[in-house]
Amino acid sequence: MRRAVCPGSFDPITNGHLDIIARASRLYDVVHVAVMINNSKQGLFTVEERIALIQEVTAEFGNVEVEAFHGLLVDFCRQREIPAIVKGLRAVSDFDYELQMAQMNNGLSGVETLFVPTNPTYSFLSSSLVKEVAQWGGDVSHLVPERVLAALRDRLARR
Repeated sequence: MRRAVCPGSFDPITNGHLDIIARASRLYDVVHVAVMINNSKQGLFTVEERIALIQEVTAEFGNVEVEAFHGLLVDFCRQREIPAIVKGLRAVSDFDYELQMAQMNNGLSGVETLFVPTNPTYSFLSSSLVKEVAQWGGDVSHLVPERVLAALRDRLARR
């Protein structure tokens, strides 16, 4: 069985993330979406909320498993016998950082990293940017799945 992981914080998941996960799901039998736990950062959504949203918006793919992880991604991969990490690249600046991470991960465990160029429609997109624009009342409906938009609006209205 061919398995890969798409890691990230996904706070919240965007259409750019979803595009990479969808493309990976066509290439692999199982795609694990690993939601990073970073105790030093306060997310807009809890890890549990992010997992639930990702499960909902990826359900149609049928081969995506979503769970949280804390620690080294290579340990997550080793524990689940996942040989590949799939990462989307938006720009050259992403490549500089991600190449270092890929080389470190490979050196630590032999796991391979596959870089997928982002769909140009989403080349500027990040969760941070979505949150900032939404916080100021901007329209992000074309940047996130409908279910995520509802959750985002609800969360920001309660702040």
